[in-house]
This record gives sequence, C-alpha cells and structure tokens, in this order.
Amino acid sequence: MTEAVEKLILEHLKGLRNELQTRRNESREQLAQIRSRLISLEERLTLVERGIANLHGDLGIVHGRLDRPEARIERIEKRLELTAV
Repeated sequence: MTEAVEKLILEHLKGLRNELQTRRNESREQLAQIRSRLISLEERLTLVERGIANLHGDLGIVHGRLDRPEARIERIEKRLELTAV
C-alpha cells in the first residue's frame, strides 16, 4: 500500500474511534439520566405506598370510632328493653 492510502485509512479509523467514543459518552450520560429518573420514581412509589399504609391505618381508626356508638346504642336499647329478643 502506498503511504497516502495508509494515511487515509488511519484518518478514517481515527474518525470512527472518535465517533464511537462520542456515542459511548452520550450513552453513558443517557444511562445516568435513566438511573436518576428510576431512583426518583422508586422514591415516589415508596411515598405512595406509605400514604396508602397510612390510609389503611386511618380507616381502621374510623371503623373503630363508628363501632363504638353503635355498640353503645345497642346497650342502651337493651337496658330500655327496646330490642326484640
């Protein structure tokens, strides 16, 4: 091969190497962004799960509060003999 052809091939190879390096860097940046977004989504999901757990706890408290007056009314009705046996 002539020296001119070798230089041309070398230039093309260097260009390909630089392009490959650029694309590799872009891919790394995109992957870092994806990881960041995934972490953010995981954190949000954790907050949603905690919120749901809190709602379940609150619902239990509300049911307990609703049951108390009902039981109290039943006791009053029994004392006053207002219920059918």
